[in-house]
Parts: sequence; structure tokens; C-alpha cells
Amino acid sequence: MAKVTVLGAGSWGTALSYRLCKNGHSVTLWAHREEQAESLRNTRENDKLPGVFLPENIRFTSHMEEAASGADLIVMAVPSTATRETMEKAKPFLPAGQRVCVVSKGIEEATLMVQTEIIEDVMPSALTAVLSGPSHAEEVIADMPTVVVAGSADRFLALFVQELFMSPVFRVYVSSDVKGIELGGSLKNVIALAAGMSDGLGFGDNAKAALITRGVSEMSGLATACGANPATLSGLTGIGDLIVTCESRHSRNRKAGMLIGQGKSMTDAMAEVKMVVEGVYSAKAALALGQKYEVPLPIIEAVNGVLFESLSARDAVSELMNRERKSEFSSVGWD
Repeated sequence: MAKVTVLGAGSWGTALSYRLCKNGHSVTLWAHREEQAESLRNTRENDKLPGVFLPENIRFTSHMEEAASGADLIVMAVPSTATRETMEKAKPFLPAGQRVCVVSKGIEEATLMVQTEIIEDVMPSALTAVLSGPSHAEEVIADMPTVVVAGSADRFLALFVQELFMSPVFRVYVSSDVKGIELGGSLKNVIALAAGMSDGLGFGDNAKAALITRGVSEMSGLATACGANPATLSGLTGIGDLIVTCESRHSRNRKAGMLIGQGKSMTDAMAEVKMVVEGVYSAKAALALGQKYEVPLPIIEAVNGVLFESLSARDAVSELMNRERKSEFSSVGWD
């Protein structure tokens, strides 16, 4: 049995706490606000996952020292925009060599760092891992079959995370390609916003299939330029996560995009979703990475235009459809 602390009591942090507890581990779930911790203690229920009651042996706290001290693994499950701040709060209570597994997805706009890089920037001695893949909290906490990937530059840490989370309903693969896993998980949220906009505009399967396929091309091209293994973007944390985020009724990025496609502003769409829409916060950083590595990202550029430059979703589609003619792949095979 391991002692695991999950930082972040949103739907994903709650679902993973449930999974770890069911696997027999000692789990502490840290909430940013004391009123949320108190509600969890009293009701054993997260209002974002109604109808599911959490095991009695999960401990809830809003005190960082109580949560972080003595953990075999810290699971960082706060929104990606809060990762740096939360790690700064936890750092005084963590030993050198602390194992930290990030499960949130996003690129920091100011630094263009992915989540594990933020952890290492705040605490250089930390041993970092990432857990990612097509995995909605609503299905994980209902014990529906889910398959993800644990990635780390440290083989033993990847295997440790795999061992902690693996169960008959939660399969975990391992990988050393942390950058590929994290970029896949971050970039797919931006593409899912575009897919949602297509739905909101009333377009059909043809448009959605094109967005997913060309989205994979953009994700793979940028990730490869950043040093990732292109095979990673063809796996669970690339195309797998992209498909589920573009198609699922649980996807907050798709839902926000759909509302924008129907004419709502970005602010109103995010307010209606009532949860953090990670793609909105990664969109500018993704475009900046593309510019840094000179990788064309037409879909991601179009999403930025809609979110931040008053471009309508319908006009964005028109711009994408009327780009200059080109081959699908760089080499078409003709002499």
C-alpha cells in the first residue's frame, strides 16, 4: 500500500482518488478551499460527479502541510494554470527527490513549458511523471474500462505509477516520451475547441473527420519539432485523446467550442461550461510554440483568431477551406 496525495479536488482529481483508494492505497485529497474540503467530508460526494459516493477512507483537507508531508507520490490534478502556484505551496513540505505525477494538461503561456517542466522549474530535485490518455472522470469513477499512459524519463517511476493505478478497469501503459505525451494532451484540447465550433455551426461528420485528421497532423508536426517521438501522437495520448475530446458529451472543450459556434462569446461559453476549459488557456502558447519552431498550425491559428481576435467561427472555417492548394503529405511520390 502506498501513501498518495492528490492535489486538486475537481472531477479528475476526485476520480483518480477514488481509483487509487479502490486499489488499496492510502489517499489524501487536497482541496484549494476549506469549504470544499468540508463539503467532501460531510457528503462524500463531489457536486461535479453527482450520485457517486467516495470511500470513507479517503481523507480530505485544505491544509497543504497535512496533505503533502510524507507522501510516496504527489498527484498534481489542479487546472494547468494553477500548477506552478500549487507546487510553490507544496514545495516547503516535500523532500528532495519527491515523486510527482502530473495529470492536468496544458502549456504555460508565459514560458511555453509543459506541466512536468513547470514542476521541475519550481523544484529541480523532483522526480516527475505524467499520466494521460482518453479518460473522462465521469467514466473512470463509474468503473468503465479506461486505458492511459504513464510517462517518465525515469523508468522506475513510470513503472511505479503504472503499478499504483493499474486495475481490471484501468489499464496503464508506460512510455519514456514525456514531451510527446504532454503536448498531445495539451494540443488536442485546442483542436477539440475547433471540433466543437464545427458542431455548433451545424456542420456534419465530414467536417469533424477533417478537423480530427488534420488536427493530428498539426499535433504531430509540432510535437516532433519539439523533440517528441511521432509515434506517441499516433497512440493513446495523441489521436486517442483527441478522438474522445472531440466527440464526447463529457468534453468541456468540445462543449465550449460548440457554444462559441452557436454565437456565444468565449467568456459566456466558459461560464456556461462551469469548469476550466484547458484549450482556451493553451491556445496562445500552442501558436507561440508553432512560431518558435516554424511549424504551420492553421487550425490552431484559426482557433486563436476566434478566441482572441473577434474572428467569427464561420469566417474561420471559410479561411481554412480557402487556403492555398497543397498536397496532403510533403512527399506525394511522383517523380
